[in-house]
Amino acid sequence: MSDVLLPGGRDVRGTLEEPTDDPDAIVVAAPPHPQHGGSRSDGRLVAVAEALVESGIACLRFDYGAWDESEAQRASEDASGDEPRAGYGERKDVRNAVRWAREEYGDADGASVATDLPVGVFGYSFGASLALLAAADVDPDAVAVLAPAADLGEDLDAHAALEDIESPVHVLYGERDATVDWEPVIERARERGDAVTALSGDHFFLGERDAIADEVATFFEGALLEST
Repeated sequence: MSDVLLPGGRDVRGTLEEPTDDPDAIVVAAPPHPQHGGSRSDGRLVAVAEALVESGIACLRFDYGAWDESEAQRASEDASGDEPRAGYGERKDVRNAVRWAREEYGDADGASVATDLPVGVFGYSFGASLALLAAADVDPDAVAVLAPAADLGEDLDAHAALEDIESPVHVLYGERDATVDWEPVIERARERGDAVTALSGDHFFLGERDAIADEVATFFEGALLEST
């Protein structure tokens, strides 16, 4: 386990976990909303990371860059404002994490392995929506999301982002989740033929961490390892 400072202009730090032998793939894991206590230490992310490492897949869990609520609010009120409206800077963080994984585990000079490895993205809640949004731009090899909100705001429509994702997608949701509007994502994922898994919990999935980790690890094993 090692600490990583990701490039990209924001102070984004992560924890990289690798199997004992050289990894066969890497997954970037995006946490829940930082204003609601979301961090790389989230128990659902940790459980997924541990399951991935057991499967021979490295995992980078990271924290988003600094959140300036007042600046985000001002930008949200200004239709011409760019970063850092709520979700915009964090989407950039996910993109940069995927790019870092590709550079670190690719065949560029200084890479830690000899050949390109598949890169996947996982996210939970706010991070799930950002994983879909970022995946539409950076084209990872597979995407798994847990309890994604369909829409984070202007130009942050995770439901619409599904249309631009060509890689395999697995969406997991809680049947009793009344915290986020996940239904549009589930409906579209089913229309596309993506994998969809219903869990018995609410948005917080108490007692479901092992089930989540098993589902996500199994998906990435098939999507990242068996495709190579």
